[in-house]
Amino acid sequence: MAGRAAAPGRSVTSRALAILDAFDATSPRLSLSEIAERSKTPLTTAHRLLAELAEWGALARRTDGRYEIGSKLWDLGLLAPVQLELRQVAAPFLMDVHTTIRDTVHLAVRDGLSALYVERVSGRESVPVVSSVGSRLPLHATGVGKVLLAAAPPEVEAEVLRSLTRITRYTVADPGRLRRELAEVRRRRYARTSEEMSPGAASLAVPVTVERRSGPAVVAALGIVVPPHRRDLPRLVPVLEVAARGIGRELARTRDFR
Repeated sequence: MAGRAAAPGRSVTSRALAILDAFDATSPRLSLSEIAERSKTPLTTAHRLLAELAEWGALARRTDGRYEIGSKLWDLGLLAPVQLELRQVAAPFLMDVHTTIRDTVHLAVRDGLSALYVERVSGRESVPVVSSVGSRLPLHATGVGKVLLAAAPPEVEAEVLRSLTRITRYTVADPGRLRRELAEVRRRRYARTSEEMSPGAASLAVPVTVERRSGPAVVAALGIVVPPHRRDLPRLVPVLEVAARGIGRELARTRDFR
């Protein structure tokens, strides 16, 4: 997916942002020409801005000449409330779940039409997963994504249903079927997937809800990834629910989530 292009006559700031926006989960490393093309920036301008962004630390130039996101942006991103407050509060609960099930545990929030992974705990025995902290995956193909989509505004659900993509042979890409699944997620308060995002991995997820003055709100999703042949997934729902309630209670005490 190419970065979003700004209109002609844009400012230096908009050009720099377009360059950063050229990177995504499918293209984390890009050459100068690729960045110029994806950001719709003249090659000479892109070269100059890349040098400035690299000097500041927003980008890093690899030995092969390609560029990748630099540590400075990561450091700044960790200061955002969704990262700082949520990760600090959730970390011990994720560790408790991982100690119990010994498989990958992760926490995600909705970012537009994607599930943004903000924390993950895994071990040597865990199933290999495609998610990592900071990655964005489709809402319709992941357990945490389906939980977040089920709680999203109607216009978000409608937009996702209009643009479903099949990632594996098991991905639910039929709008009617996904709509029924989301209704079931709302009813039973958890979501399940089996090899919809990647072969050899099944997932289970529950909502993290915060009680606010305006009423309860789903602010995140807590999920696990396990082998698809594991048959005790329903029995693991209470484990996730206990941790999710604990995270929600702690978040309700913080200013940013009230």
